[in-house]
Amino acid sequence: MKAAVYEGPRTVTVKDVPDAKIEHPCDIIVKITATNICGSDLHMYEGRTSFESGRTLGHENMGQVVEVGSAVRKVQVGEYVVLPFNIACGFCKQCERGLTNYCLTMQPEPALAGAAYGFADMGPYQGGQAELLRVPYGDFNALRLGEDAAERQTDYVMLADIFPTGYHATEMAHVKPGDQTIVFGAGPVGLMATYSALLKGAGRVWTADHHPDRLRKAEEIGAIPINTAEQNPAEVVKEATLGLGADNGCECVGYQAHDPQGHEDASLTLNELIDSVRFTGDIGVVGVFLPQDPGGAEAQGELEAQGKVPIDFGMMWFKGQHMGTGQAPVKRYNRALRDLIAGGKAEPGFVVSHELGLDEAPTAYEHFDARDDGWTKVVLHPDGLGNGHKR
Repeated sequence: MKAAVYEGPRTVTVKDVPDAKIEHPCDIIVKITATNICGSDLHMYEGRTSFESGRTLGHENMGQVVEVGSAVRKVQVGEYVVLPFNIACGFCKQCERGLTNYCLTMQPEPALAGAAYGFADMGPYQGGQAELLRVPYGDFNALRLGEDAAERQTDYVMLADIFPTGYHATEMAHVKPGDQTIVFGAGPVGLMATYSALLKGAGRVWTADHHPDRLRKAEEIGAIPINTAEQNPAEVVKEATLGLGADNGCECVGYQAHDPQGHEDASLTLNELIDSVRFTGDIGVVGVFLPQDPGGAEAQGELEAQGKVPIDFGMMWFKGQHMGTGQAPVKRYNRALRDLIAGGKAEPGFVVSHELGLDEAPTAYEHFDARDDGWTKVVLHPDGLGNGHKR
């Protein structure tokens, strides 16, 4: 089968690799029909993680079931499914608590928790930017889709990661109807956090970034854009809230945050949120932060290379703010979000700018990594572009 393989910093090739196959009675094999390039993939693409050369990328996947293991009872061949990027067992202590993002069974390193497809430090599992994908514990991990799955792939594939992740940011920030919310980052996850806050009935949502094309997307769905190259987000929000600040905020950028001039600073968006959110407000952090960053010393400093970020904790403590962090437990939200899509209440596919064949993955990575104008979200179709797909 063909797959998009990481060959080293900023080098992805599409080549033949061994076919995915059943390795355990609970496995299923999915023919991938839509797989996204995620902002988290770029950390690996740029060589800023421990991701090994020769591995297949891709943790945002959906497709059609083509084979099931002998112990699979629910999922059937022919069904369309979307796959949470979290690979979970369903029966460990963490999974029983609903924390499938920190599954203990699927992570082979005893000191760690959590597993994912094609992701650094999250197990040996191959990614789904390929023609086929092995899905462990398919009955638990696969979310079955309805009759409109093939026609609405750009909506449903967002359930693999960014829609639940953006929603998780608003959950950790405790966004409620009428709230005033600020989101840092207008990339795909930031746009999903913005969208989720609006779906929840937030009164006003500001989205801060310095990429005009991404800010336009935020404005199109009803957010108030803040171009950080021209305005100070905290000043904008405080001016609109009698000097108090937003009720809550979401961090959707991560440890490679940088200012409009290109200076990288892992503490940038965290400190801007502490400044922008009012006393006793809540902050949800879903942007990726890692304990080791191979490129961190050169790009920022020795402390940042060890995942040690100098945030304004004194001000955060003084303001009595609360901060939630970590990857999203996708299964906690994906069924309800799927039903919002099926019912016509949510269309997260609005973020998609490009739909390409798998062979175009190297070019797509190059453009997406460069933040080229208009490249807001890329969906790859290993099965080719069929009817109903937009470009």
